[in-house]
Amino acid sequence: MNNLFRKQIAIPQDHGSWVFIFSPLVVGIFAGGVFSYATFSLCVAAMAAFLLRQPMTAMVKAYSGRRPRTDLPAARFWVMVYGTIALLALAGLFLLGDGYIAYLAIPGIPVFAWHLWLVSRRAERRQAGVEVIATGVLSLTAPAAYWIGIRHYDGYGWWLWLLTWLQCAGSIVHAYLRLEQREWKSVPSRYDRFRRGARAFSYTSFNLFISAALGLGAGILPRPIFIPYLVQWLETLWGIDHPALRWKPVQIGTRQLIVSLLWTILFIVTWK
Repeated sequence: MNNLFRKQIAIPQDHGSWVFIFSPLVVGIFAGGVFSYATFSLCVAAMAAFLLRQPMTAMVKAYSGRRPRTDLPAARFWVMVYGTIALLALAGLFLLGDGYIAYLAIPGIPVFAWHLWLVSRRAERRQAGVEVIATGVLSLTAPAAYWIGIRHYDGYGWWLWLLTWLQCAGSIVHAYLRLEQREWKSVPSRYDRFRRGARAFSYTSFNLFISAALGLGAGILPRPIFIPYLVQWLETLWGIDHPALRWKPVQIGTRQLIVSLLWTILFIVTWK
């Protein structure tokens, strides 16, 4: 029985990924202004679906020969546990009259299947594009929590989805840049540093520009909504000019986690 409770199978080991499920949920809850039984059911369903990825990945690795077959009993056990919890929470949403939220889970099915296929091919590492798309799926919890909070569908919720997804995408690309910098032999020239960091800088600059344009310019969104994106933009700018040579991955992850938490807090404040 003790063999079933194995942390590396039950709990995601890429600790930085937690913020990509928590941040959209928290943003949506505060935007909706209410924490109800339906909100609780959504949180449980979202977390169970998020946790399901770890044992499913372990199962695919075991079947493809990347892990021993002895991992299968524990993996199957946690798939059953998380799957049952997700289905019960989903049933709760239907009983509470918010079953339409389940439609938001549909895009996650092909993305999850894509991830498992990459795992079977030993090609899931350093797939920034896949991770960006996956965070787009996770960011759907923001409008879901918002709609549950206001008790009806509102197109404004899609702005929450887009804004949280943009931040997640910028955060991922920034983190990949920092991890790449660890492998540099020496600090290159400033021109070369910015050339290598062009992708991360483009992502965060776009986020800052579009949030400012929609808020300050068009007035579609709250005027100060650009402020959270300014934090990530400044962090990327600093990171490009100060390469993470000889940094440990945990240092990079912790720093980015702090930035993401600060973004979440500032977003909630400026959205109001």
